[in-house]
Amino acid sequence: MTETADARDADRALKAKHRTMWALGDYSAVAKEVVGALGPVLVEACGVKRGDRVLDIAAGSGNAAIPAALAGGDVIASDLTPELMDVGQREAAARGAELRWQEADAEALPFADGAFDTVMSCVGVMFAPHHQDTADELLRVCRPGGTIGLISWTPEGFIGHMFTTMKPYAPPPPPGAQPPPLWGREEHVRELLGDRVTGVEARRQAVRVDRFAEPADFRAFFKATYGPTIAVYRNIADDPEKTAALDRALDELAGGALQDGAMEWEYLLVTARRSGTAPE
Repeated sequence: MTETADARDADRALKAKHRTMWALGDYSAVAKEVVGALGPVLVEACGVKRGDRVLDIAAGSGNAAIPAALAGGDVIASDLTPELMDVGQREAAARGAELRWQEADAEALPFADGAFDTVMSCVGVMFAPHHQDTADELLRVCRPGGTIGLISWTPEGFIGHMFTTMKPYAPPPPPGAQPPPLWGREEHVRELLGDRVTGVEARRQAVRVDRFAEPADFRAFFKATYGPTIAVYRNIADDPEKTAALDRALDELAGGALQDGAMEWEYLLVTARRSGTAPE
């Protein structure tokens, strides 16, 4: 078997693992009950208007794609995990939003060059393992003059700290995979996009989360709903001491963040224009 074939097999195995992980639990509950405000923030920042061709990459259950459709966009919601899109289709129907759903790998999008006026992702593409490949694809499918919009958790924010907390209990990452919270660093995103964009605006903001009254409420919710957390606990399921230690660590993290029954989860919002001249 050639080195290229080995690499393809490894990539397929990695993507299958990611697909399985995000199908665990109930991510739609996280998107709707905890961080539901993020989607509309991204859609507004991108200036989505009626008739815009919009691609939401790693759309999950449609946290941003559905608001974009309700704003009048001609939207495709793409994701690696079809189970999430199944939930999203039901949510879209309930809210009267019309959009298309398509299974797609963020690192190899099945769309033509320059096919979209707006290409966005709400805490989605940050979890694709190869950051430059992902950035290259989201730029490729955006037309010259079109809008790129991204929301990503910062390394210094609550979710960034949560991943740091879980890391000692997780299996080692595959070779070449990059940490998701790097997308929450402005300099990293600027390096990925390079001179292929203009008018970059990046600002750190926070979403207020008032879903959890006590630290244990947060831990129980994420253990039941959030794929990455479920996967980490499964990795240590045969070690009660490690499981208890992770329980304590997550409780301590949430306890330090809870103030008057709410948390502030920091994220980086980036918008930019695809370089080049828009068609007449």
